[in-house]
Amino acid sequence: MANIKNAKARRIAPLNTPTDLSPAATREVAGALNILGADVFALYLKTKNFHWHVSGAHFRDYHLLLDEQADQIFAMTDAIAERARKIGGTTLHSIGQIARLQRIQDNDADYVTTLDMLAELRDDNKQLTASMREVHSICDKHGDVASASLLEVWIDETERRTWFLFESTRHGESS
Repeated sequence: MANIKNAKARRIAPLNTPTDLSPAATREVAGALNILGADVFALYLKTKNFHWHVSGAHFRDYHLLLDEQADQIFAMTDAIAERARKIGGTTLHSIGQIARLQRIQDNDADYVTTLDMLAELRDDNKQLTASMREVHSICDKHGDVASASLLEVWIDETERRTWFLFESTRHGESS
């Protein structure tokens, strides 16, 4: 009986992760990271969806581009979650929680043209950049330089994805 009580107490006990951030800072930064994590998961799945369904004359190029971008996006998920935990917060628990928090919209259409896929991902990456800048501001407010530093790298990566998607949707110019 004592073991059951101890196990229950551990499940509801505060994390008490050592950090010099205030409890309010931990809540605000971890909360912002969780929303960002939900957006990143949503963008990852949409990018993979379009990777799986892209077609047309430039299939190979776009298929490889979206696969590379999806890998880069997925790589952020673990770092986002671990950062929230390092500062004493909790992180995403389920697909349901991701669905409740995400701001990047899903695309469940049976068919999307290749150019529409690329344009939608371009806009989603641009939206993600803006969201990351907002989280960066929250980190700055609380002196969380480690989270801010990670965000700076991710902002650069996301801007690069936006640029590549933008250039991929432009009509070629005659030489």
